[in-house]
Amino acid sequence: MESNRETIETLNDLVQINNDRIAGYEDAISEIKDDAELRSVFINKILESRQFKSTLVREIEVLGADPDNDTSISGKLHRAWLDIKATFSGHSDKSILEECEFGEDAIRKSYQSALNEGHLPAYIRDILNDQLSILQQSHDEIKALRDSFEHH
Repeated sequence: MESNRETIETLNDLVQINNDRIAGYEDAISEIKDDAELRSVFINKILESRQFKSTLVREIEVLGADPDNDTSISGKLHRAWLDIKATFSGHSDKSILEECEFGEDAIRKSYQSALNEGHLPAYIRDILNDQLSILQQSHDEIKALRDSFEHH
């Protein structure tokens, strides 16, 4: 039963981190200039995290707990997306992308930390590995976009 509680706690942390990521990209969208490509990429990241979150919430409910939907609870996993909002204001698209890349690094580290916890059942590990794989692609996409601004 103890590992069940720990698993629920870990999944709730990842739900929070995805909430933070959604809020971070929503803030980024409000700060970018008229760049339809960036807006589209950021919207896709929001949809991605909403999908991750819904999968995690379903697993929390299957384990018999209520998901925690508050974004202000500090979990034990690293949550850097919250720090990003203040840095957006008045910045260039490139610096916004740099902050998004930092956030992508942070969420990947959170997933990696979760996967390093010994108590997670194999099927939860599979879900987290799948999400981490998508997050890796997202990170690479944001990094490539950021790099493309170096040549503007």
